[in-house]
Parts: sequence; C-alpha cells; structure tokens
Amino acid sequence: MAYRYESRVDNLYNLITGDEDARVCRDIPESACNDQPRNFFSYLFANLFNKIADELSSAKLILPWLMTSLGVPLAYIGFLLPIRETGVLLPQLFVAAVIRQLERRKPVWLLGGLLSTLSLAGMLIVALTLQGSAAGIGIIVMLIIFSLSRGLCSVSAKDVLGKTVSKSRRGVLMGYSASIGGIVVLFIGVMLAAIDLQKSSSWVFVILLGISIVMWVFSLISFAMIIEQPGATEGGGSALDVMKDGLRCLYSDSQFRQFVIVRIMMLAVALAPPFYVLLAQQWLGEDISILGYLIIASGVASSLSSPFWGKWGDRSSRRVMIYAASGAALLGLMMSLSSWLELPYMKNTWVHVAGFMLLIIVHSGIRLGRKVYLVDMATMDNRAMYVAVSNTIIGIAMMTMSLIGLLSSYVGITGIIFLLASMSVIAALLTTTLNEVSVQ
Repeated sequence: MAYRYESRVDNLYNLITGDEDARVCRDIPESACNDQPRNFFSYLFANLFNKIADELSSAKLILPWLMTSLGVPLAYIGFLLPIRETGVLLPQLFVAAVIRQLERRKPVWLLGGLLSTLSLAGMLIVALTLQGSAAGIGIIVMLIIFSLSRGLCSVSAKDVLGKTVSKSRRGVLMGYSASIGGIVVLFIGVMLAAIDLQKSSSWVFVILLGISIVMWVFSLISFAMIIEQPGATEGGGSALDVMKDGLRCLYSDSQFRQFVIVRIMMLAVALAPPFYVLLAQQWLGEDISILGYLIIASGVASSLSSPFWGKWGDRSSRRVMIYAASGAALLGLMMSLSSWLELPYMKNTWVHVAGFMLLIIVHSGIRLGRKVYLVDMATMDNRAMYVAVSNTIIGIAMMTMSLIGLLSSYVGITGIIFLLASMSVIAALLTTTLNEVSVQ
C-alpha cells in the first residue's frame, strides 16, 4: 500500500514538473533525492493552506472590518498593516542565530506555525468577548504575536525548501501553490462582494477567523510530513554576533548586496495596491461592491499568472523580476497619466479592475522571482542567514517607505502612483545588473 502511494506521488510529481525521473536532484543533499516528490507536495499544500489562512485573516481587509464591527476606534486600526508586515521581517536576523545551530530547520517552522494558530485563536476569543478599545488592544497584541511567529516561519521555510526541493523545481512549486490559492481568493472575493459588510455583524468575520485557524492546522500537518535531512551548523552566537555576520555578508558578497538593493526598490510594487484602490474610490466612489470586484481580480490574477511565473522562474528568476518590475512601471505611468489628464475611461469600473488585476500579476512575478532568486543564489550553509539579513533590512525599509503615504496631501493619490512607478523603473534597471543564478 505504501509503495503504491509513493508510486502515485512520483507519477503526479513527474506530470507536474516534467521530470522523467523523480530522483533528478540539483543543489540538495543526495540523501534527500528519494524524498523529493513527497516533500514537493507536502511543501506545496503547506504553502496553499497558508495562503488561504492569510487571506481569511488579512490585515488589509478582514481585521479592519472586524475591528470596525466591534466598535474599535480608528486609531487602533491604523496599526494593523505596519505591525503585520514589519513584525514578520524585523526579528529575522536574530532568529537566524538559533536556526544556524540546528541540523534541521523544520521544527522552527512548526513552532512558528503553532504560535500563529494560537494567536489567531486568541483573536477569535477577543472578537467573541470584547468590544471597543479593549477589543482593539486585544487584537493588536495577538497580531504582534502572530506577526513575530510568521517571522519564524519565513526565515526557516526557504531554508527547508532549499534542502528538500531541487533547484529547478522550486518555482513550479511556488507557482502552483499561489495559483490554487488565488482560486480560493477568488471565491472569497465573490462571497465578500455578495455580503453587505457595512451592515454585517462581527459573526461573519469570526467565522472567517475560525476557518483560518483550521487552515493553519492543515498547514502544520502538511509541513510536518516533510522529510528534512540534517544540514550544516555554524555554532552559537549572540544577537550582536549575528548582526555582525549579517553586515559582513552584505560587505563581502556584492551579488547579495545588489539583490538587497533591488529588493528595496521593488517595495514600490508591494506598496502600490492600496493606492490603486484609493484611485478607484476617487474616480468611482465608495460602493462596497467595487471592493469585491478588486478581490476577485486579485484571485484571478494570482491563479492565472503564478504557474507561468513559476515555470519561467526556474529558467531565469532574474528575467522574471526584470519583466515584472517593467510591467509595474508601465502600468503605474499609464494609470497616473490617465488620471492627471482626466481621460474619460477612468470613470469606467472595469478599467480600475483590469489595472488592479495587472498590478497583482506583476506583483506575483516579483514576489516569486525574488524568492526563487534568493534560494538559488544562496547555499545550504548561508541560506538562512541571507534570508534573515535581507528580510530584516526590508522590514526597516518598509517602515520607512510606508511614510510615502504622507505625501498624498501634497501630490495626491495620482502623484504617489507616479512616484512608485518611477521607482519600479529603477528597480527593473538595477535587476539587469544581477548575475544569472537559475538553471538554464
């Protein structure tokens, strides 16, 4: 029975990846070759359930609506997105001090996943028992725990991926995971578009949080099924030592340093979606159905584009980043100039839906491309450190660049989109200076 199961997994793996031999390995321990099909699907499903859970507890949409329904003051809601994003990234350099001592990094991810699940359960309890400022404080505290826990997952996940899945198969894995997740997001958007969120009580969001917790449990089970072989360790070190090592990495490895600079500039694409939403509101009004259409567009964009980006990323993750950043720049320039010139089609709902969909497509390409590039560029010995260093720096950069919204009172939403598009142009140009690290 076990042999038949493994045979079916191997056959499905061959079908998805195009391998005639499921044991072909690149840049992973030889001892991990036989486990690669199982690890491929275990990682894929863990990523998929993660994607669904993140959408159902999104700090961009679900948590703000939940807090509003609980009567939480607006001042608390403003902390959600910065906490969610920077809490994941900033502590990673220090987490690397622990991870580098471990032969297996999977337990770190499982710990982060367990704490994430428990923190969402804490939010659920807060939503059921508290109101007003008390509810706001409780949700923010739980979100801080959740965000820091996701940092454990983030810094260990890429390391586990690099040890268990072949160099030429990581993009395919991420692409299919994001694609299936995008389909689920599509259904979430349809559901939310059909509900009058402004009149719904908090029970709608409580149910979404409950389903998110279940998805995290499934993700934990899937990730636990990964078979990770022991890897290199580098001994202990204090947080200060780790910081010194991280700065040494930036100083000594020019390619890694250039990648970090590119990734900072590409934050322009990551920061753009809220401003596209505001631009749509500016031209179309605040009809809640527009929000549902944008969520649907996001789901369609992810499901359709991710497999394409994934397969291309295995051939050249560098080119994926170049073309995706160029697409983001062109889109931003077109939308901002159209708005400045007050062209008639800017009053058409579908223009904004299409623009948002294209933005999500190029953003998916950048996310997938830079993840695959970093994993392929690094080695088993330095991958955890490179991930931690780059994420910590990006966390600081994101906190700084998030202040760009303050410029909207001077240049308007259109001016912000134009500025972000200009940064995307620079990002695309800088990416051309990176070395090719993918298997051609």
